[in-house]
Amino acid sequence: MKANGYGLGANEAVECLREVGCRDFFVSTWWEAAQLHPERGLDLAVLHGVGPADIEAARQVAARPVLNSPDQILRWREFAPLQPCDVMIDTGMNRLGLRPEEANLLEGLSIHTLHSHLACADEDHPLNDIQLRRFREIAALVTARRYSLANSAGILLGRQYAFDLVRPGLALYGGVPRPEARGHIQQVARLEAQVVQRRRVPAGEYCGYNATFRAEQDTEAAVINIGYADGYWRGFSSKGVAKANGANLPVLGRVSMDLVTLGCDDLPELAAGDWVTLDFELESAARTSGESQYELLTGLGSRFERVWH
Repeated sequence: MKANGYGLGANEAVECLREVGCRDFFVSTWWEAAQLHPERGLDLAVLHGVGPADIEAARQVAARPVLNSPDQILRWREFAPLQPCDVMIDTGMNRLGLRPEEANLLEGLSIHTLHSHLACADEDHPLNDIQLRRFREIAALVTARRYSLANSAGILLGRQYAFDLVRPGLALYGGVPRPEARGHIQQVARLEAQVVQRRRVPAGEYCGYNATFRAEQDTEAAVINIGYADGYWRGFSSKGVAKANGANLPVLGRVSMDLVTLGCDDLPELAAGDWVTLDFELESAARTSGESQYELLTGLGSRFERVWH
């Protein structure tokens, strides 16, 4: 549920996913945890652990920290030595987590879930097997209620990566983490924008910032109210496509902060106030824009009205 449910709306995502059987939810910070109203009975964990300024939040929010460092372990022992916690072990990503040789610091803790995180699960990289081996070794030494390694892509590496709990993120929101997932994951987020103005761009004139598009002939254009401030990035400039009434409407020139210009020669009826749908199937949109699927989702701005179906 971190980053506002990958940009879609964390509270709405929680309710949707609970209905289909998700039992465990993860956020990055205690502030994110509080926004989810954990008094609803969520099994909730905070991935960034418990920092020097987090003790008061940890008192007030019903969530477990995922302890990541010797300092965090010491802090938790002083604050709540008998309360369950999660622990992150670094098996090769060198981001958050204890080094395996620091596992002796965990003695006496009530560990709910022991985690590690795969660095390269979205590709066939030798580090995947190395991390799996290291995690198996540490799991044999550290007593926990559950063990968890696989993210969305890790799930597709095989059952041996699953352990007791998998932590899909991208795949829950329509992302395709590995080629094996194609055809099994449906698009979740769709973007719509409204036409602000329809205009004609005369032959030989330019369109948009830096004059990157030049009309070879008189061109019908629709200007829509979306831009990179909303997470429709400049990488879609002269590459993105929208659709309306079955017609493809190509992006003409640069994406602006708040506006995008579309070619609409094939749609003479399109007018101000009409709505168009941007091509936002994550795998193809990532190829088009040069952004990752994660960035496309989490970059969705606050000006959207998020409508859940």
